[in-house]
Amino acid sequence: MNNPVASLKERLGRYGIWSVGLRSEDPDRRSEVDESAAELEELGFGALWLGGNSSAANAAPLIRATKSITVGTSIQSIWQHEPADAAAAFAELEASHPGRFLLGLGVSHAKLADQYRRPYAALVGHLDALDAAGVPAERRVLAALGPKNLELARDRAAGAIPYLVTPEHTAYAREILGEAPLLAPELKVVLERDPARARSVARDYLAMYLSLPNYTNNFLRHGFTEPDLADGGSDRLIDAVFAWGDEDRVRERIAAFYAAGADHVALQLVEDTGPRDTLPREAWRRLADLLA
Repeated sequence: MNNPVASLKERLGRYGIWSVGLRSEDPDRRSEVDESAAELEELGFGALWLGGNSSAANAAPLIRATKSITVGTSIQSIWQHEPADAAAAFAELEASHPGRFLLGLGVSHAKLADQYRRPYAALVGHLDALDAAGVPAERRVLAALGPKNLELARDRAAGAIPYLVTPEHTAYAREILGEAPLLAPELKVVLERDPARARSVARDYLAMYLSLPNYTNNFLRHGFTEPDLADGGSDRLIDAVFAWGDEDRVRERIAAFYAAGADHVALQLVEDTGPRDTLPREAWRRLADLLA
């Protein structure tokens, strides 16, 4: 009998690309975004993960621009998308491109959603509504960090897509999920060999996330201390959540997530040039060469 989660793991492969830029809705960038998606597929990445509060509407043009790569939301905020609307968009995309879209869901953050209340109960209710609307559990994944949401990812979805985590968290998540569910953590990559330069780029990028309690509380649960979270993050924290350095060091950091139990790693290229939604196409090529 076919196992849909096992089939999903096979389709995703080992590596994906996480990008805010790929979800751009700027019509002037449509051609650039579509060409980037097609090139990433040619480079051998198995999934495109759309950062920010993304939706099926953001995924649809990328699916049309590519042949077979999976496109997932990372994440669609439960506060900003009604389940009925999400289910209708899922069904429409599934009808035109079966099996290509993966619905990544999350509770986002209190600072980003005015209606943020009782997030766990809200997520359970959202999943109940998606069930009623016919969105299969094996076609959705959860941005789960803590134990209760990881259990939901195990029991009510295909698995988990944790963001801003370490190999130690990956091992913890795998223990809760068990062997079968998908575990696809995100990992930020800085293709810079100089330690001071790499950590400076990383700290600039990390600063925003250190203001969000969902992430800082997760760090504190997993052995970091308040001083690790101060002043842009300690070297220890930076080195745990970013892969930087020469090719061997970057490969080793990625491999640590697999050794801890990841099935797939969503790689986010971080550079110090331009806005966060820049499409780092040359760096993506370098990363593909590094992984080959």
